[in-house]
Amino acid sequence: MAKLLVPLVVLGAVAGGPPRCPPRCLCPAAAPSPTLLCARTGLLAVPPLLDRGAVELRLADNFIGAVGRSDFANMSSLVHLTLSRNGLRRLAPGAFADLRALRALHLDGNRLPALSGAQLRGLANLRHLILANNQLAAIEPAAFAAFAATVEDLDLSHNNLPALPWDAVASMASLATLTLDHNLLERIPAGTVARLPRLARLDLTANRLRALPPVPGPPGPTLAAGGNPLHCNCELLWLRRVAQPDRLESCASPAPLAGRLLWAVPEEELTCSAPAIATAAAHPPAVVEGQPLRLACAAGGDPPPALHWLGPDGRLVQNGSRRAVGHDGTLELRVATLGDHGAFTCVASNAAGEAAARVAVAVLPLPVPHGEAGGDGAGGAAAAAGPGASDMARAGGNETRAPGERRVVAAEVTAASARIRWLPQRHVPGVRVFQIQYNSSGDEAPVYRLLPPSSRSFTLRDLAAGREYELCVAALQGAGGSAPPVTHPLGCVRFSTAPAGSASPPGCAALPRAHFLGGTVIIVIGAAIAASVLLFILILTARYKAAAASRRLPAVTSVCSQTNGAHRSPDPDPAAPEPPAAAAAAAAAGAVPLGAPLAVGSGSHSFPRRARTRRHGSLPRLDQGGEAAPALRPSFGSTHWMLESTV
Repeated sequence: MAKLLVPLVVLGAVAGGPPRCPPRCLCPAAAPSPTLLCARTGLLAVPPLLDRGAVELRLADNFIGAVGRSDFANMSSLVHLTLSRNGLRRLAPGAFADLRALRALHLDGNRLPALSGAQLRGLANLRHLILANNQLAAIEPAAFAAFAATVEDLDLSHNNLPALPWDAVASMASLATLTLDHNLLERIPAGTVARLPRLARLDLTANRLRALPPVPGPPGPTLAAGGNPLHCNCELLWLRRVAQPDRLESCASPAPLAGRLLWAVPEEELTCSAPAIATAAAHPPAVVEGQPLRLACAAGGDPPPALHWLGPDGRLVQNGSRRAVGHDGTLELRVATLGDHGAFTCVASNAAGEAAARVAVAVLPLPVPHGEAGGDGAGGAAAAAGPGASDMARAGGNETRAPGERRVVAAEVTAASARIRWLPQRHVPGVRVFQIQYNSSGDEAPVYRLLPPSSRSFTLRDLAAGREYELCVAALQGAGGSAPPVTHPLGCVRFSTAPAGSASPPGCAALPRAHFLGGTVIIVIGAAIAASVLLFILILTARYKAAAASRRLPAVTSVCSQTNGAHRSPDPDPAAPEPPAAAAAAAAAGAVPLGAPLAVGSGSHSFPRRARTRRHGSLPRLDQGGEAAPALRPSFGSTHWMLESTV
């Protein structure tokens, strides 16, 4: 019994002792907290037998190429994790999700190409994040969301970052050190550094920055910006005033200052020039409603001015579904309206001042010919007054060529659609496109549709129920060259859609469609075929019943049988005596009377086989008189012969 208890005691002591140290790792027993030292051990992956209660884990200088989701699972006590110089290429989403107590994460010296929000999820108490010497080319804004309020040291140096999620960086309220040297940064948005109240050191060395936003101070953060191609002008006066002889910021432009250290350049040489607008024009200068328009503006200055546009109403033009402002100052009007008629203003501004230039734009409404038979002075005065309200708004009905002839017609009007037709325009040569303009009584913004020159009708869909619409059709004729197209109005029409849920008024119902007629014909033909087949089946059934009733015969009341020669005892119930006439006829025919024994040869010889017949319905009844029964031909095909062997 004692021999069995000893192994159990030893096993219990081993199970209840300290966790086993992973192979190739060192687990110092004298350390104040559980520590795993696995650096420079040639590991190809994170050891699976890690102490989940460890506080410090060092895996630097190995060959760990990827970190999985479960490699650091349940290590909620880990405070310091080092994965430096491993050639790490992939971080699984949520790889650090359980490291809620982690304060320092070292991932420098690896080959990470990018960072996403899921990869660094769960690091709610992170203070130091070291990502230097990787291959980072992009960082998602959500990558820093988990520790934006706690991080104090962020090192992204020696990467390939052309830009940063500056809004995410600016939200790091506790950030004290930001290291961004040896990247490809080209600009820093103004005000980003000012939003970091605890920033003490900012390293921007060896980037592609031509300008630096002002850093708050004094006292302000320590700034290192050497190795950038700075453009030395009045925007760097703030840096010149804080520069010391030991600083390395130098000028790359303008040419007179190229190669000189910034602290050695006098302040009066750091100048700026006010902007000057070189060109500002509209292409084309005049368009018809619904056509696109492009406004270009070019300006020069030092520093290069920023360009923006003011509309005819004096408001700042912003990007939208109908307007788009490019980075080069180009304004594109995708659909010109009458509200765009007037003068747009191009404004160029920089640190030295601003300049403005006006660009006249003419937006012509779709014209409707008034008084074609003879214009009067009022019509000429209205035409000379320039573009005003759209001709569609002034169109009270259809224009006519001849009395009673309408050039534009609205037909098949329903609650949500209408079909527009117009006459062929043989008198308008070179038609490039037809243009339809319409709006409703509840919406002043016109809607445009461009149709090919072969069109003669168009169906408007998605109309609002119970509204009045005004519609005009025009033919656009190419004038050749860069001249704007010539517009030939065809006419206008006014119509009202039916109220929602109401039936179409008489005379306005849509004509039946071809596919509807075809389907109706197919249904009618199919119904006719089905009725014919049913009638044929009924006729066959009736004839079959009639024929069966005419051939029905009475049931057989007697059976003709043959015996093997034995005498049959009389039945308990004697049969009725055979009529004399029937017996005489049977004797004359040589038939054996029913019930009489059949004697063959001598004695009691019997036939070796006997035959029993079953009478078919087509044979005459045997109990009827021979004279009264009709002569019928027996059907042997219906007689069943049954042969039996006798003993």
